[in-house]
Amino acid sequence: MSQRKNLQVEVVELKGSAYDIGVKQGVALKLHPKWRQQEELQINEDMAEARKQIEKISPTLLKEIEGLAAGMGININTAIKLFGGYNMQMPSMGCTTLANDSFYVRNYDFNDELYDARLVLIRPDNGYASIGFSQQITGRLDGMNEKGLVIGLHLVNERIGQEGFLATAVCRLVLEHCAVTGEAVSFIKQIPHQYCVNFSIMDKEGNNAIVEASPEKQIVRKNAQIICTNHFESEQLNRKNRAVISGSLERKKYLSVLEKEKLTPDSAYYIFNREHSPLFFKHYKEFFGTLHTVVYCPKDLNVMIGIGGDCAPYEFSFTEWLKGKEKLPGMLEGKIIS
Repeated sequence: MSQRKNLQVEVVELKGSAYDIGVKQGVALKLHPKWRQQEELQINEDMAEARKQIEKISPTLLKEIEGLAAGMGININTAIKLFGGYNMQMPSMGCTTLANDSFYVRNYDFNDELYDARLVLIRPDNGYASIGFSQQITGRLDGMNEKGLVIGLHLVNERIGQEGFLATAVCRLVLEHCAVTGEAVSFIKQIPHQYCVNFSIMDKEGNNAIVEASPEKQIVRKNAQIICTNHFESEQLNRKNRAVISGSLERKKYLSVLEKEKLTPDSAYYIFNREHSPLFFKHYKEFFGTLHTVVYCPKDLNVMIGIGGDCAPYEFSFTEWLKGKEKLPGMLEGKIIS
């Protein structure tokens, strides 16, 4: 029999050098039951190639990982394997996004036990500040930076892959290094990708793009509005889709109807977050249960967040946080059906 249970998401605020940010997180993770067991993990793999690729793409990410290793008291190879976002296994997950020229709304669907359950607000010394949901600590599932650039990932196929970066690492790096959609697209096309993923992107000026990224090729689609789920649409890449994409197609069809309505950030939030919505799912054990709903508004940097379903939204001003005027709760809470 299904039961409602609490889902808590920690709000993490980070400022300073990449290394110091890593140390702060590492110290906190060392006290967390989920991560404490990793202290004893012994990595026998040679992580030299992963380290080389991370340093090439983002030296600051490597510094953060070094800080995590120091804070947790683990060796650097273990830290790179756990937090590097390079050549790692990625479980199945689902994501649904709709965006127009003024807001970006998204549901993230996964398993609650493997979910980081962390909303991270970060202001690094070298890189753009951002707000977003983490995965594997250094990665981001979705987020918005201080320039009003928004990005989210949509896993297409985790069974087709080669050595490269996880989509979570790519999202984090885009938020840290890119200011507009064009820069993000160029950045994504330069990175080696491990799996098949869609990236939905918009910026403060309302410029939208979907990048269909496979290990071999990246295709860019630009539209007035973003409708993005978990399959490729381009003729060049659609053969790489999962064998069954009916659910992804059904969500896209529903989004196409919503696209014609005059949605506000508020109305879009409630359409996505209500539990009887065709965009909300409860299959948590099958890695397809809705864990968070988020609306990013790049023009004013406002954010609306719901944890679980039928959740009154938490609303933040990222602008005010950057000014040091926004006091945030330590935890966001909601309920899911297990």
